[in-house]
Amino acid sequence: MSFPKLGILGGGQLGKMLCQAASCWELPIYALDASIEFPAGPYCRGFQEGSFKNYEDVLGFGRQMDIVTIEIEHVNTDALRQLQTEGKTVHPNPAALDIIKDKGLQKQFYQQHKIPTSPFQLFTDKNAILNAIKSGDLKIPFVQKSRTAGYDGKGVAVIKTEADLTNKLLAGACMIEDLVAMEKEIAVVVARNEKGEIAIFDPVEMEFNPIANLVEFLICPSTITPAQATICTNLAKQVIEAFDICGLLAVELFLDKKGNILVNEVAPRPHNSGHHTIDSAITSQYEQHLRGILNLPLGSTKMTSPSVMVNLLGADGFTGDAHYEGLAECLAIEGVKIHLYGKKMTKPFRKMGHATIIADSIEEAKEKAKQVQSTLIIKTV
Repeated sequence: MSFPKLGILGGGQLGKMLCQAASCWELPIYALDASIEFPAGPYCRGFQEGSFKNYEDVLGFGRQMDIVTIEIEHVNTDALRQLQTEGKTVHPNPAALDIIKDKGLQKQFYQQHKIPTSPFQLFTDKNAILNAIKSGDLKIPFVQKSRTAGYDGKGVAVIKTEADLTNKLLAGACMIEDLVAMEKEIAVVVARNEKGEIAIFDPVEMEFNPIANLVEFLICPSTITPAQATICTNLAKQVIEAFDICGLLAVELFLDKKGNILVNEVAPRPHNSGHHTIDSAITSQYEQHLRGILNLPLGSTKMTSPSVMVNLLGADGFTGDAHYEGLAECLAIEGVKIHLYGKKMTKPFRKMGHATIIADSIEEAKEKAKQVQSTLIIKTV
């Protein structure tokens, strides 16, 4: 078979890893983003500098492609719709993207489709929130999320006290949801192709950095029960079918202390919760995304070993040219797979890479993950 020209909106680390997966098949893959210096730059067949939020940039780029996909949600969907009318294949579909990139619309979508999620309210601004608290319609504690443009812990505020209203409350339109008493945070990566075939990776368990609100450790297999795992995978299947998405969908879920499983939010692309599949699954999430959007048979999602993934973050207090300390020591540890993204500048808590540790047991893998976390320090010279 001959492969179509595939264009990615976004040239970050997810785009880089898609390019690496595509290289195994000599699949011609191109990227659009602000600078060829971004992680995907050296790995794609061609790189167009521009903005994936700009109508003309996306339209001009997409017209050169056969298929257009994304590595970030916040793209110009009007241009994607125009590309569809001109006969281009676009995955995920723009209608789903418009819902997903607005956290308020996303929650309403779950409500409309009877997908379990935590109770929520929508507000236009800070004053509306303060008025709702004053009238008793909203009670502390709660979680506030900006409706658009939030990612990697940005655009999220956890309000636990009245003092937080002064120091933490976010400006602009937002979604407020109950502060769920959580037992565990789970993620399921699911894939679908145009034939409607679905493949689901095993649920993973996420542990978060309390300061940066980013995933610190990702554990696979998770410690949830088989019955709970079945509920999670069935929900992931329900959600990807409801959105009518081809390619990947990462579904983040809460397991609360009462045993309820609730959909938190989704990402229609490769995701942090699937990085471990590069080293510990028969098919990586990146290859699976390509299979889905190309309408190829989906690959096996069978895990080949237990694994723990740790995000490699920029050290607190350092901003500037990235310098990696302790890399050789980490590479000497059996089962440690280091993936550096190639970002030239480090910032506090910026995702600069990840490490997946494969071992005979989760306990052994997690011990080594903590060793990597304390040894590999990303700072400036």
